[in-house]
Amino acid sequence: MEVNSLRDIVDDDDDDLERVSWSGEPVGSISWSIKETASGSTSSLDGRDSSLQKGSSSYAALPKQGSSYSLSSLFKGRNKLSSFQSLSDALTDTGVKNYAPELRRPRAEYKDYSSDWSPKDTVRRMQRGKVCSLERFRSLQDKLVLLDEAVSGHDGNVITAVLIFLKRTLRREILFRELEVRQVALCHLIHFLRETGEQKFLLDLLRFLDRTEEVALSQYREHLNIQDVEKRREFLKGCIGLPFSAEDTSHIQDHYTLLERQIIIEANDRHLEMAGQSELFRKYPRKASILNMPLVTTLFYSCFYHYTEAEGMFSSPTNLKKTFKIPDKQYVLTALAARAKLRAWGDVDALLTTKNWLGYTKKKAPIGFHRVVEILQRNNAPVQVLQEYVRLVEDVETRLNLATKYKCHDVVIETYRDLKDRVQLTAYKCKVERGSAEEEKIQSILSNMQIRWKN
Repeated sequence: MEVNSLRDIVDDDDDDLERVSWSGEPVGSISWSIKETASGSTSSLDGRDSSLQKGSSSYAALPKQGSSYSLSSLFKGRNKLSSFQSLSDALTDTGVKNYAPELRRPRAEYKDYSSDWSPKDTVRRMQRGKVCSLERFRSLQDKLVLLDEAVSGHDGNVITAVLIFLKRTLRREILFRELEVRQVALCHLIHFLRETGEQKFLLDLLRFLDRTEEVALSQYREHLNIQDVEKRREFLKGCIGLPFSAEDTSHIQDHYTLLERQIIIEANDRHLEMAGQSELFRKYPRKASILNMPLVTTLFYSCFYHYTEAEGMFSSPTNLKKTFKIPDKQYVLTALAARAKLRAWGDVDALLTTKNWLGYTKKKAPIGFHRVVEILQRNNAPVQVLQEYVRLVEDVETRLNLATKYKCHDVVIETYRDLKDRVQLTAYKCKVERGSAEEEKIQSILSNMQIRWKN
C-alpha cells in the first residue's frame, strides 16, 4: 500500500511517540527518575568508599547505603540524610536536582490556523468544531470546491460559515452567478440574509435571479419598520404597483384600505372620547388604539362601539363586511362576541334571526348553535337566554350535554319527553330542586297517559 501523506495515517491530535529506556520503562517517568537517581547516588558512595580505603587502612570500611531519595524528595529537591536550613542553602547546593519531569502541553491544545489543509479536510475539521482559517483559499476554483464540500457535508453551520467567507471575498456578480447553479447554498444564503436583515444585499440577489415577486414581498416587509402611521400608509400605497401576483396585489390593496379606514376611525373616536360625548366610551373606555390592528380586531372594535351605525359610515360593521368581503361565518362569530360582551341580548337575537322572501323568520347560526351557546355562557348570559339557543342545537346528545352542563332544566325535560324516555326522565327528577317548577313539570309529564313511553 502506498502512503502519500503522513497526515492520512496519523491524526494531528495524537501526542508524540513515547521514548523508553533499555529496561523498557518510559523515559521521564517517575519510576525511571527514581532508579536513575538511586543508581547515581550509590555509585558516588561506592567511589567515596574506595578512595577512603586506599588513603588510610586504619579506617573501617563504610557500609554501603541504599538510595537516599524518596518519592517526595524528588519533587522537593532534598534527600533523607540532609535538610536545608534556608532557601539559600537549597539554591547553592549543586548536588541536588529537581527530577520532576517537565510536562509538555498536548498538541491538540494548539489551534491550527495556517496548515495546508485541503477543502475536504477543512470542512471535516469545521464539522468537528476546530478553528480553521479560510483565507488560504484565494482562487475562485478553491473557494467553489470548498463550498461544494460544505454542501456535501450537509452541515448548515459550515455551509453558512463558508458563504459568509465567499460573500466577503467575492464580487456580488460572481457570487450570484455561482450560487444560481447551487440551489442548496443559495437557499442558505437567502435565509441568512433575511435573518440578519441585510435587505439591500437580498434585494440585489433576488433581482439577479429574476424573482420579481420575492423582490416585491421583501420590499413590502419594510413597512414593519415604519412607525409613523402616515408614512406607513404612503409606503403601502407605493407597494400596490409592485409586481405581485393577482392574489397578493389584492391583499396589499386591502391592507392599504384598512389602514386608511383605521386612521379615520381613530381620529373620530379619539375626539369623542376626549369630549365625553359618547356614553359608550365613558362606560367602556378604550384600552388601545385601533391603528395597525388586524381586520378581525377592527371588526370587533366596530361591532363593539359602532354597531348601530349606517352602512355608509366608514366605522360601520356592515361597511367593513362589504368592503373587505368578510364571510358570514367570520362576521357572525365576531359580532356575536362583541354584542355578548356588552350583554346586548336583543342584538344577539337580531343577529341570528333571518327572514325569507315570504316574510317568515327563523333562527340561523352559520357557526352552529352549540358555539353560540358557548360564547353566550362565557359572557354570563342568563339561563333564559341560554335555553333559547340550546333548544336549537340539532344533535340530541350535544343538546342534552349542553343543557345538563349549563343547568337548562326545561331543555333536558323536554328532550327526554320527546324521546319518550321514562327512565331517564325519572332519574333526572332527582337532580332538580324538590318542590320546584321543574319537578312539577316532570311529574306532570310522567302522569300523562297519552305519551307512549319506550321503557
